[in-house]
Amino acid sequence: MKNISIPQAGLILRVVLGITMLSAVADRFGLWGAPGTPGVAWGNWDNFINYTQTLNSFTSKSVAGILGALATFFEIVFGISLIIGFKTRISALGTSALLLLFAIAMATSSTIKAPFDYSVLTSAAAALLLSVIGKTSFAVDHK
Repeated sequence: MKNISIPQAGLILRVVLGITMLSAVADRFGLWGAPGTPGVAWGNWDNFINYTQTLNSFTSKSVAGILGALATFFEIVFGISLIIGFKTRISALGTSALLLLFAIAMATSSTIKAPFDYSVLTSAAAALLLSVIGKTSFAVDHK
């Protein structure tokens, strides 16, 4: 049996992390189903913004809307960039930072256990690892 190479492992990390980011975006736009559907976290933008405000209880709803929009923008940019392998190192570092901010918000607004239950820290660590891998297979930027 042939061992997987580091560039191949990087490809797998890129694609899985990118899909993870885009899946969360799809959920907040209702693409995975309506609110209350099994496996759906938000199901619409309003529920996502309400959750954003819960995580950032020190903010008003309008500020939570801005934070939610910024998070969504970066999740889309990082998700697509990771999948195609464009600016992989920067996208991976950005993904890790975004996920770490999310983990901190979850831990402070809910419980320290929450980011572990949802594997947010695992994904952040995977993104950090991806940022140091170097060249990955089938990447637009080959880095």
